[in-house]
Amino acid sequence: MDNAAQLVQEASFFDRWAEESKKRLQPIDPEVVERYRHSGKNYQKEYCINLLGSLEGKRILDVGCGEGEDAVLLAKLGAIVTGFDVSPGAIEVAKERARINGVSSRVDFVCSPLAAAKLGTNQFDVIWFDNILHHVLDELDFVMRKILSSAKPGATLICIEPANLNKPLRRIRFLVPVHTEVTPGERPLEKRDFAVIENLIPGLERRHFLFLGRLIRFIIPDYRYERAPWLRRRLADTISLIDRVVLTPPGLDTLGGFAVLSGTIP
Repeated sequence: MDNAAQLVQEASFFDRWAEESKKRLQPIDPEVVERYRHSGKNYQKEYCINLLGSLEGKRILDVGCGEGEDAVLLAKLGAIVTGFDVSPGAIEVAKERARINGVSSRVDFVCSPLAAAKLGTNQFDVIWFDNILHHVLDELDFVMRKILSSAKPGATLICIEPANLNKPLRRIRFLVPVHTEVTPGERPLEKRDFAVIENLIPGLERRHFLFLGRLIRFIIPDYRYERAPWLRRRLADTISLIDRVVLTPPGLDTLGGFAVLSGTIP
């Protein structure tokens, strides 16, 4: 499938999701905002926000922002956010999400493919990728160079991506009857993909998540942590802490199904 056709197919895929999201759109739970305002290190997104420290006044580029969940959360935490995505339907939902959460003045959403986005240069303090790079692996170097050119010198890169560094574990994963929606051509990042990013960001750090943490989807359905019963939250916290310990030693980190990449952009 050529790139143009894939973009159309991906936009259509996320447009369909957006139609469903419109029906249940509501303001972000204040408890969610407070959780991330005091972020820990055992969950992926909490870890990322913890790395960034205070977000007050920071300009963040949310690459492939989807329906604006991250952008709105980051804005609620004090950031000024620009988000862009290939799906017109998702951008429509994102704008409405910002409106009902009272942060429209702090976020700007643009509908554009990654390769065509007009972002300027030296604009952003943080470049934020959340589950995006695994959709563009065929042109990863080009996309990364284009996006990174919009960052200020010394800006922070944050990426949250599925990882496949343990092939036997990956094969076992396909035997587990868990349905996930995927778009054409996407796959987890492999060693060669991480090498592309590491080549662009000297000193890139990588921390892995979701070994036993994959079970949390069965403990807290839809990952609605704040609304889950206390016992379920404590069980999820315990599993995440075990993962943090297990996935720290070199070699064992390959057991993680997700990776957070962070570094300073030259």
